[in-house]
Amino acid sequence: MASRRFTAEELQAARDRVVPDVVADGLSVLFCGINPGLMSAATGHHFARPGNRFWPVLHLSGFTPRRLAPSEQHELLSYGLGITNVVARATARADELTDDEFREGGRLLTAKVERLRPRRLAVVGVTAYRVAFDDRKAVVGPQERTIGDTRVWVLPNPSGLNAHWTLQTMAEEYARLRVAAAEEPPR
Repeated sequence: MASRRFTAEELQAARDRVVPDVVADGLSVLFCGINPGLMSAATGHHFARPGNRFWPVLHLSGFTPRRLAPSEQHELLSYGLGITNVVARATARADELTDDEFREGGRLLTAKVERLRPRRLAVVGVTAYRVAFDDRKAVVGPQERTIGDTRVWVLPNPSGLNAHWTLQTMAEEYARLRVAAAEEPPR
């Protein structure tokens, strides 16, 4: 699963690029990142930075039968899973995004969810969720908010910078979502 090494110039050239969504109608869970990092934009694959724990956590939580590489992201569709972002443009750090971008991203995400109708929307990052959906008191876990028939869940951000969540505690939280989604009757 070794990834190509990019130069600083190549990564900077990826700034503001968009990584295409991995989506389909009627998914079980649509995962929603904050926004693509430069490595994701350079590769065209979600959660591509080597220190990002999204792919290991998906496997450890039971969403996937094996650890997928970012380049295998389209296999998620066969498990009823997909990926999008609150804000589409790539940055080196999420703190480069403005609150207005998050709010606009929340509006666009709502429209996307209404169109695709996943059973669950899982936003991976409580701070991004709070700003995008103007819910300053949101915590990790299921939310009262729904988008149409879609239930909303907030998960911890899998970035390696989110060190107070270990791989194990993160996998446990993602597994809570997996169990809840599996218990829901299909539409």
